Amino acid sequence: MSPLSRNIPASTDLPGVRWLRSSYSTGANNCVETARPSAGPRAGLLAVRDSKNPAGPALLFSPESWASFTAGIDRR
Repeated sequence: MSPLSRNIPASTDLPGVRWLRSSYSTGANNCVETARPSAGPRAGLLAVRDSKNPAGPALLFSPESWASFTAGIDRR
């Protein structure tokens, strides 16, 4: 696998992905949703979008970048 650019793009073109929300979500659309594209040039990346704007762009992260980000979150 080739190394990914540090500038991971945003995308609004993610057909057929299954968006997931945290079980901690209150249903008030105040959370993020994630998806894992399984085909095409975005396969293997993690897509993250704002649940209040599902038609808006999703940020795309490499698995390593996402793991680093979530490891740094304070989980109080």
